Amino acid sequence: MTSAIQVQPSGPIHASIRPPGSKSLTNRALVCAALAKGESILSGALDSEDTRVMIEALRQLGVEVECDAKAKTIRVAGCNGRPPATQSNLFAANSGTTIRFLTALVTLTQGLFRLDGTPRMRERPIQDLLDALNQLGANTKCELGNGCPPVLVEASGLPGGSAAIAGDISSQFLSALLMAAPCAKNSVELILRGRLVSQPYVTMTIAVMKAFGVSVEVQSNRFFVNTGQGYQGREFHIEPDASAASYFFAAAAITGGKITVEGLSHHSVQGDVAFCDCLEKMGCTVEYAENAITVSGKRLHGIEVDMNAISDTVQTLAAVALFADGPTTITGVAHIRHKETDRIHALAGELRKIGAAVDERPDGLRITPGKLRAAKIETYDDHRMAMSLALVGLKVPGITILNPECTEKTYPDFFEDLTRLAHST
Repeated sequence: MTSAIQVQPSGPIHASIRPPGSKSLTNRALVCAALAKGESILSGALDSEDTRVMIEALRQLGVEVECDAKAKTIRVAGCNGRPPATQSNLFAANSGTTIRFLTALVTLTQGLFRLDGTPRMRERPIQDLLDALNQLGANTKCELGNGCPPVLVEASGLPGGSAAIAGDISSQFLSALLMAAPCAKNSVELILRGRLVSQPYVTMTIAVMKAFGVSVEVQSNRFFVNTGQGYQGREFHIEPDASAASYFFAAAAITGGKITVEGLSHHSVQGDVAFCDCLEKMGCTVEYAENAITVSGKRLHGIEVDMNAISDTVQTLAAVALFADGPTTITGVAHIRHKETDRIHALAGELRKIGAAVDERPDGLRITPGKLRAAKIETYDDHRMAMSLALVGLKVPGITILNPECTEKTYPDFFEDLTRLAHST
C-alpha cells in the first residue's frame, strides 16, 4: 500500500528555519575534493539519497570518504586526479548529478566502468555528454544504444582538446566536463551549442572549482581549462539549499505569513535565491540581510515569468500561483520534461486535480486559479512534486501527498520541518 501524508491547514506562518545543505554544492564539492591533492573537510553537507549515492560511488572508485551526519561534515582523501579503481559497476539511483558527473570523472583513470540507475534514469538523456567526452578522446557509449543510461566507459585517461556540448537539455553536461577538465592530459576547450539551461548551476560549478584551486576562463560561449592546474584539498563550507528554501518562502506567500531562511543571502552562489524575485513580483515583500532572507506574504497576483535559470523552483511557483489573482504563465523550461519525471505534464495534471485550469505548453504552463478542492497528489517519485504541492495543503483542506518518502532524495526531514513551522505560529 502506498504511504501518504495529509497536510494540515495552517494560519499565517511566522517562523525561521535553516534548511539542510545544498545538494548541488555538496555533490560538486565531493567531486572536486575527490580529485584533489590532499584532504578536504566539507561542512554543512547534505545527507540525502542523492549525496549518499555519490559518496558510495566515490568509495567504489577507491576514494576514501568519511561522513558524520550529525555534525554535517564529510572528510574526503583526494586521489590527485586519478581514481584508484580499475573496474566498477556504479549505481546512481535517479541522481542526474551523480551519473553525469561520474561518467566524466571515470574517464580520467584506467579501466572498465558501467554506470546505471533507476528505470526513470534509463529514460534520462546523456548522449550529448558522451559525444563531448568522445571528442576529448574518451571511449564512452550507451549500453542500449538509445542515448540514455546504462553507460559504459573504457577509460584510459582523458586526452583533452576541444569539444562542442549542447546546452539545451541539462547544464549538468557542461558542469561534468568542466570538473573533469583540469585532470585531462592536455588543456580543454568546451564550445557551448545553443541556449544554456539552468545557467546559474554552471556559475556555481566554476565557483566551486575555483575554491579548490582551479580557474576556468570564460569567453562568450567558450570555456577554457588549462592543463597543469590541480585541485587542492581544503575546508569548504556548504550553504543551505536554496531550492529547498523556496518551499518555505512559498509557505509565507501562501499563508500570508513571514518566514526567514537563515544561511542564505542575495549574493548566494545558488541561482535559486532568485525565486524570491518572482514572489516579489507577485506582491510579497522580500528583505535581504547579510545571512538571511525573509519573505512576507501579501495579496498575490499572477505574473508572466521565464524560469529557465531557476527551473528547479517551477513547481514551487506553480503552488503559489493557485492563490494569486489572475493567471500565471511560466516559460523557458522545456528541459524539465527530462527531470525525475516530465515535470510540466505531471504538474499540469496534479494542478487540475486541485481545481486549477492549466494550459500545458511545450516549454511551460499557464495556470489559472479556480475553486480549490481536496485531492490525492501523485508524486511520480519526484521529490519536488511532493514538497511543492504539499504547500497547497497549508491553505486547502484535504491535500494528501502520496509516496512522501520520495523527499529522501534531497530533503529527508521536509515534512517534519514543514509541520514544525506550521505549528509554530
